[in-house]
Amino acid sequence: MALPGLVLVHGGAHAADCWDPTVTELARQAPELCVLAVDLPGRAAKPANLASIHIADFVNSVVADVDAAGFNDVVVVGHSMAGLTAPGVVAKLGAGRVRELILIAAFVPPQGLSVVDTLGGPLAPLARSVRWLHMSSIPRPLARFAFCNRMTRAQREFALARLYGEAINVIVEPVDRSDLPGDVPRTWIMTLRDRALSTRQQRFAIESLGGVDTMICVDSCHSVMISQPNWLAMRLAERCRLRARG
Repeated sequence: MALPGLVLVHGGAHAADCWDPTVTELARQAPELCVLAVDLPGRAAKPANLASIHIADFVNSVVADVDAAGFNDVVVVGHSMAGLTAPGVVAKLGAGRVRELILIAAFVPPQGLSVVDTLGGPLAPLARSVRWLHMSSIPRPLARFAFCNRMTRAQREFALARLYGEAINVIVEPVDRSDLPGDVPRTWIMTLRDRALSTRQQRFAIESLGGVDTMICVDSCHSVMISQPNWLAMRLAERCRLRARG
């Protein structure tokens, strides 16, 4: 049984290291699974000028990392603002290589609109402010409120020690998913205790995406990869095994 590679794409104000607790659990639960947690441009391993980055740059970076890792078949996972990036990755890799798209509490604006056009909740004022800021960095108290509710103290400290600046353009530019393959299965992981993206907003995002094939709910805050890494690792491993080639 040949498992697809698992590609983990982080969201806004984060980097690949946000996945560390879940990657550790995946290594324990499914050591046969090849996992790639990518840094998007402007993060720890990918220094770049955040002011000049666009969604296409994120997409191209992930695709290059997947190819460099030697992955053929993949399951692509996008958390939070990776809802802007992951569909483009799927489109660029193509249905022949992508076994499944999994979105976790993802920001998915309607076709032709941007995050700034549609975002509500506690992060909306910050997102709209980037129209006038050179680059945006989320304030620590806001990050704690939006991302870390119901975490343990150790989990909160882990999360808040790993906050990064964000690119303006990806927040304000309209999305284009016209080339997203319709035959790649889609799964949504809905975080029921989410302050950053309410369940109502997540349902709107699902509608904007054009629907999903599978819905999985979890009693978690926004950053489920940190708050419940055991649970998330189990679910992701299950999805990869489901998509294995005989």
